[in-house]
Amino acid sequence: MTTSVFGGDLLSSVAQRKQGRSARISSFDQSGLNEDAFVVLPGETATLADIEGPGKITHLWFVQTCRRILGPGLIPYSKSGVAMLEVHNALGLSYEDSDPDYYRKVLIKMYWDDSETPNVIAPIGDFFCLGHSMAANFQSLPFTVSVKPSEEKKYGGSAAFNCYLTMPFNKRARIEIENQGEDAYFQYFYIDYELCPRPFDPKEILYFHAHWRRENPTNGWAPNAMQTNSLETQVPNLAGDGYTILETTGAGTYIGCNHSVLHHQGTWWGEGDDMIFIDDDTWPPSMHGTGGEDYFSQGWGMQKNAYPFCGTIIHEEDVPGHQVSYRWHLADPVRFDKKIKVKLEHGHANHLRDDWSTTAYWYQTLPGPQLEIQPVEERLPNRPTINALPEPAAARPLTDLQKKNISQREERFKVFVNDRNSWLERRAKASRERARNNVEIAKDIRKRYLASVE
Repeated sequence: MTTSVFGGDLLSSVAQRKQGRSARISSFDQSGLNEDAFVVLPGETATLADIEGPGKITHLWFVQTCRRILGPGLIPYSKSGVAMLEVHNALGLSYEDSDPDYYRKVLIKMYWDDSETPNVIAPIGDFFCLGHSMAANFQSLPFTVSVKPSEEKKYGGSAAFNCYLTMPFNKRARIEIENQGEDAYFQYFYIDYELCPRPFDPKEILYFHAHWRRENPTNGWAPNAMQTNSLETQVPNLAGDGYTILETTGAGTYIGCNHSVLHHQGTWWGEGDDMIFIDDDTWPPSMHGTGGEDYFSQGWGMQKNAYPFCGTIIHEEDVPGHQVSYRWHLADPVRFDKKIKVKLEHGHANHLRDDWSTTAYWYQTLPGPQLEIQPVEERLPNRPTINALPEPAAARPLTDLQKKNISQREERFKVFVNDRNSWLERRAKASRERARNNVEIAKDIRKRYLASVE
């Protein structure tokens, strides 16, 4: 009766009494101090959460950094107490920057119940809809990204991520971060979840999945000089060929994707039809669309807006050749009973050769597919580079003071890096201990909750 009274919608559902226990796992400094980030050294995997069920994750908040030390600073990290020195390099106090590629080098993985392989695997940036490793503000219903003006449209720019998608589990939920980069990675996080008094019905529960993939370039058939929408591109595609956003077997619900494109031709990346093949479909599929911008619920190209269910994150007029878009099928879920294949043509009849990457999001029964991801060198963003200037000629005459200062800088750099490495090792060790403690804290919360509902 109460369900019919309140309607079960997003805002009124909190007025209905339900059994459950809200809890959080975070990176907070359990010593009571302020070193509130996990440090994940290169090559390491950190367990952010390992929770016994039944329950559901309700919210993720992530803030991160990955700093490259370019020269010696005047403030040793062991004396600073912060994860990064946000001081302009021109002031001479520090000399460091963010790895411009780290949003693609670091992976997020999630495992549900008895899954031995990840049910979610994606670069950390692309999972939260940050394409090309380029920071950009946007808001939608399930995801938001918050970026300071000074970091907007920067490769590796600082950003805060939020995800509000529900992720249920019956036995166990595990979330990991794997650092496949060359520098230490810092992760601040909240993982908010709710414990349930009894398991979800195995016949009804669907488990959250997400998978990133990339084609660079897409397998276009036309020469580079052939213009988008020209007469010569008008050939039929009656087989449903195209870029694959998602292909999986089982029963479930496809809820959408983010899509990053770097267009090389200089005209227009779109005009490719979307096609969603469901269960026993052959061509034409159950859901056939009319163009890339049409699938992302816009028209006459993509506009500079971000709506709850569709929109643009990076627009090609602001960053030439680059477009990052999203489409969420939350109000109009795409359901399948046996299998699903989501395709998008790269240009009409797949004539374009561009850099495409997507993260697909869906719910399905377990066991899910064995998801794999490309190696780090095949994930890096295709970004412009500037050739470094040559070093001064060795034969150039130097004064004694110049020689002394060059030597002093190298020695000071060595001392600074050694100090920071010791500080990182200490922080990484504390993070591993904190991760183990988080498991025990979650177990204690669960034990007390289950005792309270007996």
